[in-house]
Amino acid sequence: MGTAGTGTDGTVGERRQLLNVAYRLLGSLAEAEDAVQEAYARWYALPQARREEIVSPGAWLTTVTGRICLDVLGSARARRERYVGAWLPEPLPDRAEWDHGRGTGGAASTDPADQMVLDESVSMAFLVVLESMTPAERVAFVLHDVFRYPFAEIADVLGRTPAACKQLAASARRRVRAPSTAAGQSDVVGQSDVAGQSDVLGQPGAVRQSDRVRQSDAVRKVKEAWETKNIAALVDLLDPAAVMTADGGGMVGAALRPIEGSALIAAYMVAIADKAPGLELLERSVNGVPGLVAQRAGVVMTVAAFDVADGRVTRIWAVRNPEKLRPWTQDD
Repeated sequence: MGTAGTGTDGTVGERRQLLNVAYRLLGSLAEAEDAVQEAYARWYALPQARREEIVSPGAWLTTVTGRICLDVLGSARARRERYVGAWLPEPLPDRAEWDHGRGTGGAASTDPADQMVLDESVSMAFLVVLESMTPAERVAFVLHDVFRYPFAEIADVLGRTPAACKQLAASARRRVRAPSTAAGQSDVVGQSDVAGQSDVLGQPGAVRQSDRVRQSDAVRKVKEAWETKNIAALVDLLDPAAVMTADGGGMVGAALRPIEGSALIAAYMVAIADKAPGLELLERSVNGVPGLVAQRAGVVMTVAAFDVADGRVTRIWAVRNPEKLRPWTQDD
């Protein structure tokens, strides 16, 4: 797994790839960075002679990072049972929109958000589906279907046979397909090929431009209706069976349970606007697709991601936990 880096021991250039793998496995930028740092710590703890024996440092680091993420995922369920309200993945800003003089995201950049590749595999809809998987399913699926690692190498991460890893990925794939057939959910996977492997991202590397245009138009209309507190317009823009999930983590006010139905969501959004005078809504890329950022006095309060089908919003994920908004609160 991986390719040689640019450092003297072939590891420096691996950090970007490792962060991208770890974020998709964990749904948390902070935890992903911790996992990658731990993998590097284990690498440099090896005797020099042992490091020189390793043919591909990138493969070694990816295997270790995967194992660390597997352990984190195993303990995450217990932690999230104690989490106040719903738990959502950490939203990612678009580097081009949130540079603020922090660098261009090249080799000199140390900000993990600058090193993330934003494509369909980090959309909020996709990450939320990943949360439904077992830790082993998620590792097998992400490494194989997203990053195209062979099952023989994934077996080293999971400590299972390649055949068992293939079955885990197949089980995970069924979980990904399931919500795409539900009313109002977008299809996050493509058609299976003759080998039975799903083209999970459709067009790898970017959200399809036509989908982005439709989503951007829908989000812009929601923004305008929200700003004018037009409940009727909001109801019309939302799918009747739409669901809004908020993540405050017990640190800020947020609905503890998902709000279902266009009328209830519209009323909730207007109530938020009434309670927060001076709230400014900005159209921003959230995990690579059009979303909204709400800020007050220059401070980001909420980052909202959307799922859109047939021109109507079907899902809203509103992240309000300030610990998850750190990449969005850089100084100008």
